[in-house]
Amino acid sequence: MSILGLKKKQPKTFKVKVITMDAEMEFSCEVKWKGKDLFDLVCRTVGLRETWFFGLRYTVKDTYAWLKPEKRVLDQEVPKDSPITFHFLAKFFPEKVEDELVQEITQHLFFLQVKKQILDEEIFCSPEASVLLASYAVQAKYGDYDPNFHKPGFLAQDELLPKRVLMQYQMTADMWEEKITAWYAEHRGIARDEAEMEYLKIAQDLEMYGVSYFAITQNKRDTDLLLGVDAQGLHIYSPNSKLNPNKSFPWSGIRNISYSEKEFTIKPLDKKKDVFKFYSSQLRVNKLILQLCIGNHDLFMRRRKVDSIEVQQMKAQAKEEKARKKMERQILAREKQMREEAERAKEEMERRLFQLQDEARLANEALLRSEETADLLAEKAQIAEEEAKLLAHKAAEAEQERQRLEVTAMKTKEEKRLMEQKMREAEQLAVKLVEQSERRLKEADHLKQDLTEAKDAERRAKQKLLEITKTTYPLIAAYSPPPAPPAPPPEAPDFAYESASTRLDFKDSDMKRLSMEIERERLEYMEKSKHLQDQLKELKTEIESLKLEEQQQQAGLYNLRSEARGYVQEPVYIPHSNRNSAYMSQMAYFEEV
Repeated sequence: MSILGLKKKQPKTFKVKVITMDAEMEFSCEVKWKGKDLFDLVCRTVGLRETWFFGLRYTVKDTYAWLKPEKRVLDQEVPKDSPITFHFLAKFFPEKVEDELVQEITQHLFFLQVKKQILDEEIFCSPEASVLLASYAVQAKYGDYDPNFHKPGFLAQDELLPKRVLMQYQMTADMWEEKITAWYAEHRGIARDEAEMEYLKIAQDLEMYGVSYFAITQNKRDTDLLLGVDAQGLHIYSPNSKLNPNKSFPWSGIRNISYSEKEFTIKPLDKKKDVFKFYSSQLRVNKLILQLCIGNHDLFMRRRKVDSIEVQQMKAQAKEEKARKKMERQILAREKQMREEAERAKEEMERRLFQLQDEARLANEALLRSEETADLLAEKAQIAEEEAKLLAHKAAEAEQERQRLEVTAMKTKEEKRLMEQKMREAEQLAVKLVEQSERRLKEADHLKQDLTEAKDAERRAKQKLLEITKTTYPLIAAYSPPPAPPAPPPEAPDFAYESASTRLDFKDSDMKRLSMEIERERLEYMEKSKHLQDQLKELKTEIESLKLEEQQQQAGLYNLRSEARGYVQEPVYIPHSNRNSAYMSQMAYFEEV
């Protein structure tokens, strides 16, 4: 057997890997399949009917391209890897998401793609809008906020804000989570599809939403520019600013778009306006730009026409589906409310049961305490009976003691009466002594006055005697006879002088005697006063001791009476009579005297 030649058998299928925003799928495709066959397979698998927004994107060299539906897959510049990787993404964006996105799956895929573009900073978003969008993303993922379930830190593993926003402010992850949670708590009652639609409604107002940027140069001056293609038209930007275009060409104002090699031409509808030309670095980029322009222009024109029957059916089905889901959510909310009410009622009944159990336990404890109290009261009654007997015995003894104290009190009263009598006698004696002392003082004053008068009379007598003596001597000398024989001196002058001296001596002896008598009487008076003071002190001491004994006797009698009644009180101070107070004041007065 001879073999003329062998041909290498070509495979009939090839492997394809399609990555969506939330899943990865692998398919086995036939070699003859076109791009539309693979795209329809992916859409059927996903359940997508709004296919005109999406496409299969693949990477080629340093740029990307979209799989063309009319050409075979293997005839395009797809990677030669196995499996061939495609990304199922939104190729065109709606002008108004609320009016154009009908299916829930379409909204979900747009939501995931726009959210990723914002987090990857392909779409610029302010910090305030980023926080608000993050709150709707959390609502779509976790549902209604529940503080018992969503504890602090439950967003730690979620990527919700762009890195630029996180680096712009010096805030911790907990602080960002607190801000997002504050907005998140206000979205209570919003379903997942509603939260995603709210997210897209906010995102579609951002300047870079749905814009595909390409680097171009104007004319041959190599002026660097950016071309933006979106659902509204074409926009020319400066390289450093992707937010505000320098020039715009709306789809309604463009008559024709064409390219030749690297040159791209935009012809306005108004022929008076100049044709705008720009250049790109690669022919492949021009093809991509033209493809996006044609697709966006077709959708622009389609939006301004009546919806097709297919779209009308889709919108009707979507409306019915939304109404059904709304009813289901209402029923679910009502059931949830009823379940919460039932749980609250159950908790209330459990709480009431625990309360009743506590009350029963307390009642049992109270009953046990009552039984113990009854036993204790019985013991106390027995003890009280014994104490009553003991108190009756003590009352009899107290009555005997009271009688004895009454007898003692009577004796004390008699002694007190005698003491008062002695006090009155002492008072009378003191009054007499005071009168006598006053009389003695008056006599002493009179004697002092007589003494003073006697001294004055003596001084005058002495003065007069001196005057008489001085007057007598000259007269005797004048009338004396002639000198005679010496004889003894005459006796008369000597007699007169002696008489005067005798009178003076007599006066001095009287004064001394009088002074001695006065001094003696003063000493006698001081001894009597001292003796009287000693007697008064002894009398005062006896009175105080008698008062103290009387108080003790009265206190003992009072205590005995109290014990006889069944209780004992503290001794009570019994004040003295007014008469004793008057007596004490008189005694103080005499002591001062």
